[in-house]
Amino acid sequence: MPGYNPQKIEKEWQDFWQAHQTFQADNHSDKPKYYVLDMFPYPSGAGLHVGHPLGYIASDIVARYKRLRGFNVLHPMGFDSFGLPAEQYAIQTGQHPAITTEQNISTYIRQLSALGFSYDWSREIRTSDPAYYKWTQWIFLKLFNSWYNLDTDQAEPLKTLLAKFAQSGSAGIRAAGDEAERHEFTAGQWQSFSEKQRLQAVHPYRLAYQQDTYVNWCPGLGTVLSNDEVKDGLSERGGFPVERRLMPQWNLRITAYADRLLAGLDQLDWPDAVKEMQRNWIGKSQGASVRFPVYLRDASGEMKPQPEEIEVFTTRVDTIFGATFLVLAPELDLTLALGERAAAQADYSPAASRTWSELQAYVKTAVNRSERERQTDVKTVSGAPTGFYVQNPFTLEYVPVWTADYVLAGYGTGAVMGVPSGDQRDWLFATHFALPIRQVLDAQQNLDQQADPTKEGRYINSGFITGLTYDEATEQLRLRLRANRVGEPKVTYRIRDAIFGRQRYWGEPIPIYYKDGVAYGVAEADLPLVLPEIDAYKPTETGEPPLARAQNWKYKGQYDYELSTMPGWAGSSWYYLRYMDPHNAERFVGEEAEAYWQNVDLYLGGAEHATGHLLYSRFWHLFLKDLGLVTAPEPFQKLINQGMILGRSSFVRQMSVDTTWHPGDTEPKFPKIFISSDLIDDSYQVREDKLEYVKKQLNDIGDKIANKLQLNHVRFSSNGVFNRHVEVSYVENDILNIDKFKAWRPENKDAEFIRNENNEYLCDWEIEKMSKSKHNVVNPDDLVERYGADALRMYEMFLGPLEQFKPWNTNGMSGVAGFLKKLWRLYHPQDGPLAVTDAPAEPAELKALHKAIRKVEEDIERFSFNTTVSALMITVNELTALACHKRAILEPLVVLLSPYAPHLAEELWAELGHAPGSISQAPYPEFREQYLVEDTVNYPVAVNGKVREQLQFPAAATAAEIEAAVRATDILARFGEGKEAKKVIVVPGRMVNIVV
Repeated sequence: MPGYNPQKIEKEWQDFWQAHQTFQADNHSDKPKYYVLDMFPYPSGAGLHVGHPLGYIASDIVARYKRLRGFNVLHPMGFDSFGLPAEQYAIQTGQHPAITTEQNISTYIRQLSALGFSYDWSREIRTSDPAYYKWTQWIFLKLFNSWYNLDTDQAEPLKTLLAKFAQSGSAGIRAAGDEAERHEFTAGQWQSFSEKQRLQAVHPYRLAYQQDTYVNWCPGLGTVLSNDEVKDGLSERGGFPVERRLMPQWNLRITAYADRLLAGLDQLDWPDAVKEMQRNWIGKSQGASVRFPVYLRDASGEMKPQPEEIEVFTTRVDTIFGATFLVLAPELDLTLALGERAAAQADYSPAASRTWSELQAYVKTAVNRSERERQTDVKTVSGAPTGFYVQNPFTLEYVPVWTADYVLAGYGTGAVMGVPSGDQRDWLFATHFALPIRQVLDAQQNLDQQADPTKEGRYINSGFITGLTYDEATEQLRLRLRANRVGEPKVTYRIRDAIFGRQRYWGEPIPIYYKDGVAYGVAEADLPLVLPEIDAYKPTETGEPPLARAQNWKYKGQYDYELSTMPGWAGSSWYYLRYMDPHNAERFVGEEAEAYWQNVDLYLGGAEHATGHLLYSRFWHLFLKDLGLVTAPEPFQKLINQGMILGRSSFVRQMSVDTTWHPGDTEPKFPKIFISSDLIDDSYQVREDKLEYVKKQLNDIGDKIANKLQLNHVRFSSNGVFNRHVEVSYVENDILNIDKFKAWRPENKDAEFIRNENNEYLCDWEIEKMSKSKHNVVNPDDLVERYGADALRMYEMFLGPLEQFKPWNTNGMSGVAGFLKKLWRLYHPQDGPLAVTDAPAEPAELKALHKAIRKVEEDIERFSFNTTVSALMITVNELTALACHKRAILEPLVVLLSPYAPHLAEELWAELGHAPGSISQAPYPEFREQYLVEDTVNYPVAVNGKVREQLQFPAAATAAEIEAAVRATDILARFGEGKEAKKVIVVPGRMVNIVV
């Protein structure tokens, strides 16, 4: 039989698994269930690189291991197939996004299948399939037709709210949401409302509602972008300018679930970092709401009260006596409205006019910065005075109101009281604009250098709380706030309701239509609302979303549909449920299937989804549980964030040269010159000890070019070098394939190379994130073709702990491939026929096997896959040294190997006489401690602490027996200097020490 041939073996077993649906899960089983899931991949056109399968390999190892342990394993795969990239390609080419998406999915399926993953492909789902997004739309309608009852602390169907309206009007109803958006009415008034009036009254209570919202509008892409998709005022995709714009947007009331989302984190087996990110994103703060009356200064300098008050939320109401200014978010309507009124009140004096102009210019600039930029940019201090004032309700001072982009309209009330002595951002702002800094605690120090947020000491310069401690002052202020009717204790959250709409084509249509200007939900019986065909995939000439291009697209032939589509995270917020019952046409998931699988036992994916997908999925799940549609408290019980595999970028070093030539009036087109990396020092100059060598090489190149261009004389002199990325597939062991490099790009065709003395061109290298722009992407297809999928699987696990970032080096693949060949030869010595015998196993062989059984089991249970690979390598080395070819050892070894190298394991398992494809149902080998018990123990024997001899004793020997045996030897005579032994100390299993 020929040697180990992974390419042949792997393709045959992949075909077998597909034909026999080997990994199909059963919704009705007496086995315990185990649901392992990879985060929903988006099928990009680039396909997979070697960094992508890391989590997939880990989850597949767990899935295969759990099958061996007797679990009914659900391990599905599908595709998050709506998305902006396919739509952008459609805009550019006119090709329907569905075609691009289908091609990309085909590539992904081929690549995933080639890696031998044990997915139940019969459950594959795609978010862009109408049969799937019918249920995404159905869930949206449930949200649209529900409200959050604060008395019961859960979502309820709107019919319970309507019953309350009919009985007692709006009085006494405690519902999540913005009370300012709601109307007060009696039961009698409710009864007299028209249908339109009733719907308008109900709308502010809905969990899915429409509201004018500030969004990141990108005209170049024709869509709203999330904060994550904007960087430095430009879209992350395409680099188009982004502006903040107030637009009507659908929102989901995730804020209603803020407390429950926080509390649920304590029950989850998730990384602490992810849970902390969610806690910070939700941002629960306890403090107080304080109302500051607005004042304007007229032309005579007198302060005039205004009807408005500015409400400020603060977690440090104790510092209110140190508030020397107020800051409003630039995007608040109040900012410009009161600013203009202030200029008018002052009769547009030169100073007032200048303030008004500066305010307008600042607001225009500030509102176009994304919230993320404004939150993270702590170094830049900017702002503008508004020209109006507020009165501190306790000091009665008039303090100026400014606007600055470090205050966000969406957090708290969009207004902050500036206390520069206690808050560093306020301190920076006050210092920059020369505003007063007032000390309020005697323990505050170095206020001329920075803010001091201490709560220690006693208050000074603080009116009626002067001399009190923090706890005493806070209690007094809370009492005074209520007594003076200027504020009250309050809890706020940083989290905002989730914008649920994109002005683009390739997404789920929102199942809403409009009648008489009011939003109605499409009837459930009319779902799915399928994407219509349109003539182009960009916004209309008048700026409407692409769906406005659809011809005769109306509900019941007469009502306009909503033209926005759902955001990218809509379909991925519940997909884990659909996998449980993907072909159910009557329900989003069957009750029995959901009750059996309940939730995901192990979820693997990137930490970048902590405050997006993971949070939204938890929100949707809690909502569905409120309606009695799911049973588990959370969607994902255990979460592992795999680290990133970093690319090993390669660089060629191009010389910057000074050139002289003769003759010629214009400079000829000289080729690029590249120099081997080992000829360059750390300062990017030619190494001093290589100067003469490089000079000669340059002269030779000059002579060659002069001859080619028919010039009398060409000379190059080095002026340093610079790095350029090169395609890593052209580099092996840091040696560049020059022919491939020259053929790579037209400008490289005539390049010249200064090689080292070994006639090699060495590249420089650096560890970076894998990306096409860095030319360091390694295609798994190439590695599978060269080394096999099993080798790639094991090598990715061998790189290091799953959660850590790891550099990729293709050179390491050969070591793992060699290990698999070595394992093959335990069964096929000298690559010959199967030579496994039924001879009884020796103690040393049993010891090697059972060490491996224990190690592999322990490591998989704690997801330490890299150490398992090391243990298997050690085991194979030990068995090779023992020339072991015995079934009693090698058969269980195949089972241990199967989660990691499933193709090779299946092949060997079948050769050992088992039914083809049956290794997944094999029992996991049982670990037996008895095989690790040593028959004898080596004892170092020391005289006065210095080891002099090694003696071997039976493992069961007592201390007295060992002492007697040692005394009977000549060790004391040889090393005791003629002295008698005072005592002999025996440490059982460890050593013996003779004291003389």
